[in-house]
Amino acid sequence: MPFVIVLLAVVALLILMTKLKFNGFIALLLVATVVALVQGVAPADVAGTLTKGVGNQLGSTLVIVGLGAMVGRLAGDAGAAQKIAMALVNKFGDKGVQWAMIVTAVLIGITMFYEVAFVIVVPVAFTLVRATRVNLLWVGLPMSITLSTMHSFLPPHPGPITATTAFNASVGMTLAYGLIIAVPAAIVIAMVWPRLPFIKRMNPEIPKGLVSDELLPEDKLPSFGLSLSMALLPVVLIAGAAVFDMVAPDSPAAGVISFIGAAPIALLIALLASIFVFGPMSGRSLKQVSDSCASSIKAVAMILMVVGAGGAFGQVLKDTGIADYIANMAAGWNLSPIVLAWLIAVILRVALGSATVAVVTAASVVAPIAASSGVSPELMVLAVTCGSIAASHVNDPGFWMFKEYFGLSVGETLKARTSYTTVLSIIGLGGVLLLSLFV
Repeated sequence: MPFVIVLLAVVALLILMTKLKFNGFIALLLVATVVALVQGVAPADVAGTLTKGVGNQLGSTLVIVGLGAMVGRLAGDAGAAQKIAMALVNKFGDKGVQWAMIVTAVLIGITMFYEVAFVIVVPVAFTLVRATRVNLLWVGLPMSITLSTMHSFLPPHPGPITATTAFNASVGMTLAYGLIIAVPAAIVIAMVWPRLPFIKRMNPEIPKGLVSDELLPEDKLPSFGLSLSMALLPVVLIAGAAVFDMVAPDSPAAGVISFIGAAPIALLIALLASIFVFGPMSGRSLKQVSDSCASSIKAVAMILMVVGAGGAFGQVLKDTGIADYIANMAAGWNLSPIVLAWLIAVILRVALGSATVAVVTAASVVAPIAASSGVSPELMVLAVTCGSIAASHVNDPGFWMFKEYFGLSVGETLKARTSYTTVLSIIGLGGVLLLSLFV
């Protein structure tokens, strides 16, 4: 019965948004309410469940997206994103912009959450599109695909880190094995997907307000060093804290480093630095800086509302016991521990939308089996995390971020994002099984 309810809920969402043209925020809240009532949540408790889901999702997303959008808009209005984009074009050439995005996404995404890295890199992608006049997805897809791969496959991202604890695996070895799989997988999918006929038929426009609409003359641009420094500042703070935590977790400075390297604090520091560097230091008044920040928030307001509603839908599915039902059912299947871990994570990801819930639940179910099987715990971690990236669709908040930033319809997002996340997941499983022959 839970499977049927999830299936009907997803179908209802698709009908509401594609056929009836409901706004995503309204459709998600409406379906979440109906599912909660059908699954036996007391009517008096439904509002609390929805609010909890919205709060949990936006608690980790709102500050990151909001601050990231401000930093990106300031960099765009001051010409910093344009300067970085032009440097990438000069280095890689017009035909190499995809490689430029892959390299940038690997460097920034290897230690950063998908959402954080996305809002930092996307202004550069938008500027590259304006400068080279190529299709938005030609540049945006390689960026998003690479970031998705880094986030899902590699520590210190939350899913892999959680799974390393469950399987008692080495973080360092998990990272090493993960890189062997993640980098080739990201490159292959990132270079192939924009060339597929059904992707090339899509021609979305950059959403208004997320980036400056004009290209500045060369003499008005900040220096490349300054532009790159501001773009990499949050990356350095977050990545540096992650590395420090792995190398010296018991250091007296660990608390301070952890504070500075927390994504919201790192982005706040980057925003304050950007206000000064791209404001008075660049000849722009604080009024102009304030206008840039306000414009960026207007542009992401609906994105945040839809992402929050996606969290409400996911909370309903979680609180009604669907995750436990799926896990208990799958635990009895007679499969290889690697395949079982991957499959449970896939099913939970499809049903619930949350990669983190999929990882945590699948790891807890398979960990006792893995301990007695002799399979490398690091490979078990990767099996679970590869499964958790599969089939991103309408119950995944990341799906809505991708849709809104790239100006796609729900159907186009299903074709573009759902397909690439599924193929990445399958390639990841293949890589884990291949490594298991040698590890």
